[in-house]
Formats: sequence, C-alpha cells, structure tokens
Amino acid sequence: MSKSIITSSLGVWIGDEGILSLEELALACGAEIDCIIELVGLGVLTPKGAETAAWRFAAADIQRARRLLRLMRDFETSLEVAAVILDLLEEAERLRACLRRAGLAAD
Repeated sequence: MSKSIITSSLGVWIGDEGILSLEELALACGAEIDCIIELVGLGVLTPKGAETAAWRFAAADIQRARRLLRLMRDFETSLEVAAVILDLLEEAERLRACLRRAGLAAD
C-alpha cells in the first residue's frame, strides 16, 4: 500500500500507516528539515531509525512539533527555551490527568 500525505487549508491527512519520513514531517509542520533535525537533537522528537535518512516519525509527532514551533513564535523565544516550556506544559497536563483519575481535580 502506498503512503501518502496531503496538506490542505483544513489540515494534514496521513496515509494508512501514520508513519512519516523526515521530509514528510517537515512538510506537515511547515518547518525546515534542519529544524526537525534540531528537534531530534534536543530530544523533543524521537524517531525510529538509526540514520537520518531512515528516520520514521509517528503521526503524534506532528502535533508536538507544531506546538513547539507555535511556542517559539508566540513567545519569540529560542528552540531550546520552547522545548523546556513544552516539557513543562506536558508535565502539567499529565499531573492534571492523574488528579482527574484520582477524583481530585479542581475544576
């Protein structure tokens, strides 16, 4: 089965597997390939595959990369600072989910 990626003003549709190459992820995020490589270097994204040409990303990486790029733009900050902000936001979300599951959420 062939893999396809379609970008429109409504969003991005990824083929059946939900696995993207480096180039496809960059296209889906509207980012340069070098930026995605830097995100991997910072540990923000963790592709499968040993070499850059063999990297494969999960569809969920689109959301994470887009969110980080949005933080960079909105706060006019560096990639490194945006990565720390993203980690803190995701940790806060995990903690809130734990509180909800325990019935301790403060709504």
